[in-house]
Amino acid sequence: METTLDGLRDVKLYQRKEGYRFSVDALLLYSFVNVTHVKDAVDLGAGSGVIGLLLARKYPGAKILLVELQQTLYKLAVRNIGLNGLTDRVNALLMDISSVHEAYPAMSCDIVVSNPPYRKPLSGRLSQGEERAVARHEVSLRLPELAKAAAHLLRSRGRFFMIFHPERLVEIIDALRAENLEPKRIRFVHNDSGSVSKIVLVEAVKEGRAGLKVERPLILYNKEGSYTEEVKAMYE
Repeated sequence: METTLDGLRDVKLYQRKEGYRFSVDALLLYSFVNVTHVKDAVDLGAGSGVIGLLLARKYPGAKILLVELQQTLYKLAVRNIGLNGLTDRVNALLMDISSVHEAYPAMSCDIVVSNPPYRKPLSGRLSQGEERAVARHEVSLRLPELAKAAAHLLRSRGRFFMIFHPERLVEIIDALRAENLEPKRIRFVHNDSGSVSKIVLVEAVKEGRAGLKVERPLILYNKEGSYTEEVKAMYE
């Protein structure tokens, strides 16, 4: 398994050279998490562990669980936990997200984050290789299953943060509300000021009251093609 050693903010990660690799989505979701204090957090579909490890740095006292279905990515997550010296607070679990209720107690987490596959199997260009296909398409995980897992893990008033495709925003809201997760904050992400949104960030609160805040759009690139100041600040 050929790997590369990469860095993002204050985290180092080994990644598959040809398999699934993290993108700016991971940084956007990490930056969207705005909770002041976190004791326990879970990253559902953690991949090589990038978001969970970033959160471990952001919340020095928190315990983080990385849940990953694919064995190749799970092994990388375990390796990356050790690489960053976080074995005392970060653990990885190899299992299907839809079965997380069998291994982790209910109402045990302050926050749950997820960068799940958002393309339906029959829509969009299928990713090359099984690893990337499972990570980007709903081959092994459906949106209602993700919402159910998050609802199981969260304490009352706990928060679920996810990143998804805006074309499926109505599905997201329906799936979340079916599990008593009330959407409270969304932010649309655009490549530039003249493009349509292809990414949406969503925060939901377990047993929260109705009331949705739509934040100002997040623009990734300036006219000349460089990252905007806001995105540059996320990398620093």
